[in-house]
Amino acid sequence: MIKTAISVESSADVPAELALKHDIKVIPYQITLGEQVFRDGEKSPEEMFAFVDKYKTLPKTTALNEFEYGEFFKKLKKDYDAVVHICLSGGITSSCDNAFRAAKEFKNVFVVDSRSLSMGTGYLAIFARKLADGGASPKEIVAKLNETTQKTITSFVVERLDYLHKGGRCSSIALLGANILKIRPRIIMKDGKMVSDKKYRGAMPKVVSDFVGDLITEFPPSDDTACIAYTTATPEMLAAATEKCKAAGFKNVIISRAGATISSHCGANTLGVFYIAK
Repeated sequence: MIKTAISVESSADVPAELALKHDIKVIPYQITLGEQVFRDGEKSPEEMFAFVDKYKTLPKTTALNEFEYGEFFKKLKKDYDAVVHICLSGGITSSCDNAFRAAKEFKNVFVVDSRSLSMGTGYLAIFARKLADGGASPKEIVAKLNETTQKTITSFVVERLDYLHKGGRCSSIALLGANILKIRPRIIMKDGKMVSDKKYRGAMPKVVSDFVGDLITEFPPSDDTACIAYTTATPEMLAAATEKCKAAGFKNVIISRAGATISSHCGANTLGVFYIAK
């Protein structure tokens, strides 16, 4: 059987214990915070948010370049016959194109655009590992992943729009209105890009409960596993999301803490839900 490496960027937010369990390899993004440069995982979201609040400086992430992917793939190829790398959506980063270009320099290195982010990508990596362990060839895994990306639900609700605004993903008018009216927008991935398609108001635990309930009603799940990822969240927010998922029939609910890459774009008290729809 072909020994296949499954890999992702750190933006997939795969919990360390799951990455170890499913043998998922991770290439970290680099974050710049003021004059500090660190790799995803070296600082907690709380540390990053505290810096931003104090110095009013937004973190910056840099796309992984072709050389970095090449070195990463070269290292993996020493221990594996093939590599299937699942990228953060090409609709929101140039990293994905760089990974595709780097892969062309290797035999049996394949790249899949997840058209997703955070645990939407992470879920696909876990799925890919199960396919590999079941005997699927790298090309079969890629074909199945490309099919599954079309049905992957990636959506999150944000408490404030400050970070999305600073990152150029919402207007000043939308920011002002949202903060005054306490509007909590739902962001959903469509065609690999982030779109705001629904708004909620009120305290975050209720918002989260309504958000998860609406999402599952609109996009019925195809299996019994859901992922919840968050930047920061109160116990009440996590309980509301978990209860709604379990009430909808999800027997397995994976909880993941978003890393610095995703947190730097979404801000505090952002919670997302990820699963495969019918």
